[in-house]
This record gives sequence, structure tokens and C-alpha cells, in this order.
Amino acid sequence: MALREPFSRLDDNPALRKKILPCCRLKPGEIWTDKKSGHKVGVLDACSRKDIQQLFKNEKAALAIQDPPYNVAVGNKSTGNLFKIDTAGYSEFSRQWMENTLCVLNSSASLYVWLGADQKEHFQPLADFIMLMRNFPELRSRSLITMRNQRGYGTQKNWMAVRQECLYYTRGTPVFNIQAEYTAIPRILRGYYKEVNGSRTDNAARSKSENIRAGNVWVDIQQVFYRMAENMPGCYAQKPLKAIERIMLASSRPGDLVTDFFSHAGTTLLAGEIHGRKVFTFDTDPVYAELTIRRLEHFRGTGKTGFQCANPFPEAEKKV
Repeated sequence: MALREPFSRLDDNPALRKKILPCCRLKPGEIWTDKKSGHKVGVLDACSRKDIQQLFKNEKAALAIQDPPYNVAVGNKSTGNLFKIDTAGYSEFSRQWMENTLCVLNSSASLYVWLGADQKEHFQPLADFIMLMRNFPELRSRSLITMRNQRGYGTQKNWMAVRQECLYYTRGTPVFNIQAEYTAIPRILRGYYKEVNGSRTDNAARSKSENIRAGNVWVDIQQVFYRMAENMPGCYAQKPLKAIERIMLASSRPGDLVTDFFSHAGTTLLAGEIHGRKVFTFDTDPVYAELTIRRLEHFRGTGKTGFQCANPFPEAEKKV
């Protein structure tokens, strides 16, 4: 029998969310604190300075990995819960959560922001967001990372869109662990010839590693889909665990505080748990906050990184 998810994407099904809400332990404004590792998960607003202060108190983060709503409707049209507003409104939303992010970052810290570039809408919101970031001179732009997806769209009258973008900024002089940046891809491409000790060599011959070091084009990371162990049912915009782990290992140290203002499937929290970082994360939606907590508990209980096609809400299985 073929595997299938127990329910459809949550952002496009208000009726389903209504059935799941009674299973959620947090209400808006509330915070769950993990007694084992000190993680925190809240139902909070990324644009509310009061909410941010309530979560962080006097603590500061060494790394922020932000994955805000892209303001791009993908797939079926929303029946009420997809985030889609005008460009000016989205820019104001971005400014508010960015200002709050800076309030909780160390004087030396790293910031990664995942964003889409809608090729049908003048590459928004990526283009406007990049311009907006010029208003934060304490941040230095470092790289524009592209992660390749296995699935795409636009194949009939356009080039297939198979990428996601991630902007990398730094404040001060944060850590960057280059040793964490080697992939599992064998070094098979040759080129870049030069003379070394009288012999003509290529880049593969000069390398100390048999594998390719990660650049800013990531082709070795599998896009999450329902057959994968890390899959979180209903989380349409789930980021691959390997992508978040790569960022976390490169731009933080064990014991550091990492934050994610848009928890969604809880991937940042799980990566922090695996690699010894404390994570403060939250979502405006109690359902995603609950999924984040349950994913952590599920991992601790089973060693599994997601629910794959199992129902994360077994107590409400008859309802959903």
C-alpha cells in the first residue's frame, strides 16, 4: 500500500486547523519551556517587540535562521489562511520583524533569511527585501545561497523554477566553521588548471578532500516530501533538516542560542537539539507551535526526525 500523508497542507485548510486547535497546548501569548535543554517555543508575533522581549528576557542569540512567509501563493488558491498581501505591506512586515531580530542578536552574530523570488511578479519579495536590508548598516551582506529543489514549476512556457534563495548577513565578526562545509558530493568536475612545482594540475588534484566543499549553490540536499522520514504532515513549506544543520554548524558553536521567528515545521529546533544549541522559536499559529514541540518529543522518544506519513495528532485521528 502506498504511503500517504494523513491530511493536506495546513495553511490551505482552515476547517482542518479548527479540528486540530483543541489538541494544542499553547494559546496566543504563551511560551513552552523545555526543561531538558532550555529550548523555548511560543505562540508569538514576530512583529511585536513585547512578545520578543517576553521570550528572550536578557538573552542574546548568536544565530538567527528566519523563514518568513514568502508572500507567494503556490499551488491551490487559499481558502483563507495563506499569507498574501501587497508589496508595501510585506515590506513593512519585514521591517518590523527584522528590527526585532536585531534586538536579540549578539554584537557578533549571523543572520540567514530564506525568501522566494516570484518570477511572475517581478521577483518579489526577494528584490524588495534586499533593498530593505540596506536600511540596516550594521549588517554586512555575505552571500546569496541557492538551494536546488527536485520539483519545480513553469515547464511549459518558461524555464523550470527549481530553486530557493537564502540571504546570509553578518553583524560584527561571528564564527564561520569552514570545516562543517564539505558535502557528500564526490569531486568529479575538473578544471582551473595551473602550474604547481613545474607540473600542470587541476583543482581536483590540488584539493585536500575527495568531496566538494559547499558553495552558495546547494545541489546535494533533498527537498522534503511525504516519503521522507523527516516529513511533517501538513507543513507545505518545510525546510530540509540538512540545510538548517549546514547553516547551524557553519555559523554557531555548541551551547550558542539560535533563534527562528517562524517555526513552522520545527526544523531549527530539531537541528539545535541534535547539535547542542539552545533554540528559541515561535509561530503566530498554535498548530505550528504544537507541531514543533511534538517533533522534538517524537525525536527524543523514537530517534525519528519527523512523522513521515504518521498522524502527529493521534488523539484527534477520528477528527482529522
